[in-house]
Amino acid sequence: MKRIKIFISSVQSEFSQERKFLHEYLLSDPLLGKFFEPFLFEFLPAIDQRADTVYLREVEQSDIYLGLLGKNYGFEDDEGISPTEREFDLATNQHKTRLVFLTNHAINERDSKEVTFINKAQEVLIRKRFGSVDELKSAVYATLIRYLEEKEIIRTSPFDATLNANANLDDLDAEKVKIFIRTAKAKRGFPLQVESEVEIILTHLNLMNNGRIANAALLLFGKQPQHFFINSEVRCAYFHGNKVAKPIPSYKVYKGDVFELVDQAVDFVLSKLDYSVGTRKEKVQIPGGYEIPKEIVAEAIVNAIAHRDYTSNGSVQVMLFSDRLEIWNPGSLPLGWTTEKLKRLHSSVPANPLLAEPMYLSGYIERLGTGTADIVRIANEVGLNEPEFVQDDDFKVIVYRPQATTVEVTGEVTGELTGEVKKVIMVLKGEMKRSEIQEILQLKHDDYFRTQYILPALELEVIEMKYPDIPNHPKQKYYLTKKGIELQKTITT
Repeated sequence: MKRIKIFISSVQSEFSQERKFLHEYLLSDPLLGKFFEPFLFEFLPAIDQRADTVYLREVEQSDIYLGLLGKNYGFEDDEGISPTEREFDLATNQHKTRLVFLTNHAINERDSKEVTFINKAQEVLIRKRFGSVDELKSAVYATLIRYLEEKEIIRTSPFDATLNANANLDDLDAEKVKIFIRTAKAKRGFPLQVESEVEIILTHLNLMNNGRIANAALLLFGKQPQHFFINSEVRCAYFHGNKVAKPIPSYKVYKGDVFELVDQAVDFVLSKLDYSVGTRKEKVQIPGGYEIPKEIVAEAIVNAIAHRDYTSNGSVQVMLFSDRLEIWNPGSLPLGWTTEKLKRLHSSVPANPLLAEPMYLSGYIERLGTGTADIVRIANEVGLNEPEFVQDDDFKVIVYRPQATTVEVTGEVTGELTGEVKKVIMVLKGEMKRSEIQEILQLKHDDYFRTQYILPALELEVIEMKYPDIPNHPKQKYYLTKKGIELQKTITT
């Protein structure tokens, strides 16, 4: 079929990065690239014609006008009209589909003529706001999917954008949404307020349309996501050797929303990795780190959960061996991509953009498009063998441990001490809150930390509570017992 031509219009000097980003994204996305052909004047060969004439001819030949409106009105012709407004007017007169995306700037930050132009556009169509390139991408993705559905070009939406016929707002946890907003405001300056209605927040994130919620909303904020998507779980296993073999020393299946899945899976891996401490000469807190940096573990797990194929019956699998960490997800690379491309900075083409964007806003993804390159970079910086990316039936990330390890180093059992208890002993100095110990060990899931670290340490009498008769005392702290102090000397020397 003939591809749908999109004319991208904006003040070039203001949106140079965004224009080129959208052009590359629309061409490389495995779904949108099949249907849409974006046009940018920057990529035309040099021609002996006036730019405004060429622009207007391209608008006439396009199916969709996509406009980016921000602070500046731009160059004005003899009649005081900018090329961007001329293009919009022509698209309107010729009844083209017009999609307008507006920056989050306040009115007093915009050129007065730009405000007038925005008001005109607002009278004839619905526009969406964006504050970053990634927010723009998410909004464009959702809008173009709706376009394909309305034109009946596709009859089945991508998984994350599909509106779930069996779910409603009661299936979402409003408190999870509030927690997300607080985090997203602190991490990325998210514009909406905690008091905003859930419907407004979901609509802003392109997760709700005409009163129905998208699958991505259930995965992000659902009370029981696995009730709708049984395979949206993470299976974690630890093996003593370098092969899959029974009995499996430790095996967990984690459920919950995508944020909980990441936290639980990362904490599982960290609990089995060797942890080393430095000295207290320069810092009050003991500097320390894992044999595989947490940043690598988290990036690999986040990528697996965010980019997996949720229509597959498979699950994300995290397997720690004596010599390596393997993370599998049912998914595949974008068309035309190679695993070598993942080792350097590349454009972001997430399989589930509506799922990935909130994970970025809440800090789980540092910058879209850098995750796999960061894994390689950090591994090189700390002296690990270069990680491998493998595309077979599933997509696999392999991260190598510094050396073949023993049961003692991975911490499953050392005498009566588990690796988790050893870590508590290693970092505990004086009296410390649970949150302080957890922060040093870079662990996020509270329940896992309490059940796997604190409670076993208390049972083995290597730590004690400051208020033993009131376990939930608001000022509760922990300290090493005499037994714990002696063990700390042995473990950290």
